[in-house]
Amino acid sequence: METWFYEVNSIDGDYANLKRTDIDSSDLKLVARALLPEEIYEGCKLKYELMQYEIIQ
Repeated sequence: METWFYEVNSIDGDYANLKRTDIDSSDLKLVARALLPEEIYEGCKLKYELMQYEIIQ
């Protein structure tokens, strides 16, 4: 089981751009908002594990 950490870089309609924070990468991942927690906002931190995203503090 792998775990990845992201930061919400931007929100554009039904999609959000996520930036990995656990590795050194400038790539953005486009993810449908339907797959993300409803409460996301730009700058919030997410954990991806077991095919689910979760907001972390």
